[in-house]
Amino acid sequence: MFGRTVRVVAVATALVIGAGVVSSADTTQGRAMSGSNKLGFPEGTATPSETCGACHKAIYRESSEGAGSDLSWPAMKLLPTSQALLNLPANASQSATAHAVAGIDPWPIEARRHEENGKICNVCHYPAAFNYPDKMSATIEKPVPRQANQDRGLTCASCHLTPDGKIRGPYGMVAPHETVADPDIRTSVACAYCHSEGKRIPGKQTQTFLEWREDFIKAGLGTQQCQDCHMPRTVRKLAEDFDLPPRIVARHIWTGGHSFQRVSSALNLDIVQTKDAKAELAFHVTNVGAGHSVPTGSNRRAVYLKAEVIDARGAVVASNEWMFAPWMLGRPDDRAFLEEDRKGPHPVATMQADAQGPHETIIRAGEERILNWSPKLAGGRYTVRATLIYDLNRYNDRAFKDDQRPIAETTIPIEVAS
Repeated sequence: MFGRTVRVVAVATALVIGAGVVSSADTTQGRAMSGSNKLGFPEGTATPSETCGACHKAIYRESSEGAGSDLSWPAMKLLPTSQALLNLPANASQSATAHAVAGIDPWPIEARRHEENGKICNVCHYPAAFNYPDKMSATIEKPVPRQANQDRGLTCASCHLTPDGKIRGPYGMVAPHETVADPDIRTSVACAYCHSEGKRIPGKQTQTFLEWREDFIKAGLGTQQCQDCHMPRTVRKLAEDFDLPPRIVARHIWTGGHSFQRVSSALNLDIVQTKDAKAELAFHVTNVGAGHSVPTGSNRRAVYLKAEVIDARGAVVASNEWMFAPWMLGRPDDRAFLEEDRKGPHPVATMQADAQGPHETIIRAGEERILNWSPKLAGGRYTVRATLIYDLNRYNDRAFKDDQRPIAETTIPIEVAS
């Protein structure tokens, strides 16, 4: 594995998504400094992140190397059988953020050929400058992709450069470039374009913003924005070499599906023996830590609940497994509807979601899912063990473990009457 000191060529975001109040002094100074002597961005959102990192060193280090995070990129298979393992190349930190590696080949660029036929990927992997959408719009339109020769991935400018060439951030302040204070950059609307992809459809890619809006915010479960969990805050200078005071700054690490800390804090797992002296078991899986569904993001992702009954000798005498992943629901076996899916408005997404047949759907924000099991057991004493396993690619053979990791485990002793 490569160390943190190796940086990514295409790195995500620089100026800062943080929290704080724009002072009148900062705003006045920012206006006074605007003019033709300011730095421009002739390459638009294709401006290399290294350009921004020359001044915003800590932010660049977080983004390109994952500094302060536990991000990891295991070797990946995107096809279930013969495909060789895909690794990040040597010019990429193995702990870099997902934004930083968005333009890296062969992985994750190779994934595009297996998701939506790659047709819509560039709008978010190579976005042109955009304005924020209306948070409550029923359909979040996709941004416009950059030109084909500007495929530098998701750069700092992708998130921070406005269509009129200014750098948006939480503060209006003195800088070598023109800045604009935008309070929305502290909110989930900053993430909406690339983490919603149109209307909410089971199995469709990147539905996270819509899950957060519909199931968490509208339901009144909380007020947290994406940044509150995925970009924890600190106090430091925005640009280390400039004579400016430390401010509240969000860490640019975007921990998610590649972070054990993040996925292991999302779901709570409990086991209950529902009838005394009988092999009647209930497994409670509760979304206590995510303001969106789990799993979320790529429809390749899944969570497995593995249940085992272990006898006094330590042998597993009964087992069962459930998979939580997107699918269409309301049909006895979606595999019988694949041709119908093919004719629909989002054929690739729905066919991928349905191809594995009936399974548990994703667990929404705040939801408790109860799964019952009655294994056939002889009388005696047993230990029941339940494990939640996070899988980055459920389309692989279940025996392929490189992209799986246990995220929760619990046990209870039970006694079954003879």
